[in-house]
Amino acid sequence: MNTRKAVASATMKDVALKAKVSTATVSRALMNPEKVSQATRNRVEQAAIDVGYYPQAPGRNTKRNESRTLLVIVPDICDPFFSEIIRGIEVTAAQEGYLVLIGDCAHQNQQEKTFIDLIITKQIDGMLLLGSRLPFDASIEEQRNLPPMVMANEFAPELELPTVHIDNLTAAFDAVNYLHELGHQRIGCIAGPEEMPLCHYRLQGYVQALRRCGITVDPHYIARGNFTYEAGARALEQLLALPKPPTAVFCHSDVMALGALSYAKRQGLKVPDDLSIIGFDNISLSEFCDPPLTTVAQPRFEIGREAMLLLLDQLHGQNVSSGSRLLDCELIIRGSTGNILS
Repeated sequence: MNTRKAVASATMKDVALKAKVSTATVSRALMNPEKVSQATRNRVEQAAIDVGYYPQAPGRNTKRNESRTLLVIVPDICDPFFSEIIRGIEVTAAQEGYLVLIGDCAHQNQQEKTFIDLIITKQIDGMLLLGSRLPFDASIEEQRNLPPMVMANEFAPELELPTVHIDNLTAAFDAVNYLHELGHQRIGCIAGPEEMPLCHYRLQGYVQALRRCGITVDPHYIARGNFTYEAGARALEQLLALPKPPTAVFCHSDVMALGALSYAKRQGLKVPDDLSIIGFDNISLSEFCDPPLTTVAQPRFEIGREAMLLLLDQLHGQNVSSGSRLLDCELIIRGSTGNILS
């Protein structure tokens, strides 16, 4: 029992400290022994045995299907949006006997070496990315040596991965167009971070809808946030301070929309009489806030499930093409939006 615990808890860093070398040298000694001297190789091997590191003979060609463990990289584990996607992944993985590890990219700098350790020692068979970037730096050549990967929710064509997501541009277009149909002309946008592809597409949907409706796009009506409640509140504060504040706001996430809703109520505004608010994602809380939130419903469980099935296909030796698999979404109309009264 004690030996098994030691094996589970020891890391490459422990080996490096014991052998008095860098983690990079440990990696080379175990995975590419021809790249280090025999003396260094012997010292690293002995240190690995001493600390109870994952047993990996030098140059050993470990089959990837031996660990039956998968790594899911989440942009921010605190964001409730990801819960249903992760559930879809886990339920589907469990049916095939796979264990799922969760890696939180919000603390990327601390976790980067851990992710690399898992890959180098073949402790994971595959990876699911719920964001648009790898959780560590890897050249194109190095990416070819990584285990099979699938992307869910986001879209990053440069990574050339099989991807499951929705049409964010069209979903945003429909949401903003709905606000125009209610009579709104001054429509603001609380957008997410510029570097996220899905935010780019949702912003494009907002811009295209305004243009289609004959409304001039005013950059002052676009505020940025980082998908937190606080960011939604700050962004609405910024929009309401304009000489002619918006009568409706389209938010890139429900979390930011709920932050905006809370701020509006604290300022004495009535939603939707004074301000209409639309969110995006249809997290559980959106149905139970006051008033309930109009939002774009993503099939989050299905996104997780379909992405997991694509990864399983790769693990079973099937050739899975890169590119998008689009799932349907739906505008759910609730009490946070209404006709303009003025």
